[in-house]
Amino acid sequence: MKTALKWIGIVLAVLIAVLIVVVIAVFAISNSRINATYDIQVEPVEIPTDEEAIARGEHVATIRGCIDCHKGDFSGGVFIDDPGIGLLTASNLTAGQGGVGSSYTDEDWVRAIRHGVRPDGKALLFMPSYEYYYLSDEDLGALIAYIKSVRPVDNQIPEDSVGPLGRVLHLAGEFPLLPAETIDHNGPRPTAPEPGVTVEYGAYLAVSCSGCHGPGFSGGPIPGVPPDWPPAKNLTPGGDLANWTEEDFINTLRTGTTPEGYKLNAEYMPWPLAKEMTDEELQALWLFLQSLPAKETGNR
Repeated sequence: MKTALKWIGIVLAVLIAVLIVVVIAVFAISNSRINATYDIQVEPVEIPTDEEAIARGEHVATIRGCIDCHKGDFSGGVFIDDPGIGLLTASNLTAGQGGVGSSYTDEDWVRAIRHGVRPDGKALLFMPSYEYYYLSDEDLGALIAYIKSVRPVDNQIPEDSVGPLGRVLHLAGEFPLLPAETIDHNGPRPTAPEPGVTVEYGAYLAVSCSGCHGPGFSGGPIPGVPPDWPPAKNLTPGGDLANWTEEDFINTLRTGTTPEGYKLNAEYMPWPLAKEMTDEELQALWLFLQSLPAKETGNR
């Protein structure tokens, strides 16, 4: 009996030692990636000042989801506060107290939006720059012009922190903590298509949908959201839109109600932002989704 207890004690001690090593390794590896610095050679982008361009920037900020995290006044706030995942925030982008607007240069804005990297070279946490990397210079310049035009709002944002579960999920590839890691910062700029009712322009717009619906737009579980969130819909011809018409698609995003009578929950599917797209933008988006190969849901 004593021998058995001795061996049980040894096994438990080994398991505890292994667990400690694993915990230390997780924190060490995740910290090295979180604190990594990027040397970004920022490409110049013209920042317009005319009212038409600023209005275009407001439109881009809306349909691309910037106001979903940073709020309509760009004052930012906390969007994840979980002991396991961590405390993750959206920056106050205004020139008010606690905001970055008073200190960011035009290069800083380009680096942050297009590359997901702060002025000090470290990656912004959870900033989906893999979506904004594809913005044309015209749309990016207009977006920055609009952000710089918003009124200052005082809002001191708490410092981000990453919890143990957030670190584990990030290392496992299940939590998009550092989108900057996924971008080829020194690669050639993607060519942005001319605006119009085309598949190509629809693909350009649809990049903003890929964060939830996946790179292949087949939906499924959404990375980095609470576990009680429903899976994203399959937007390919093999999924939920298989029997829809273009009119059904546009009406759904305009009203938040599907042809089947299902009301979209704006917390999960931000249709109030999508409804601000022009008819031409929605038609282009529909053309692109219809051009995709049919996939089973979750086959990203």
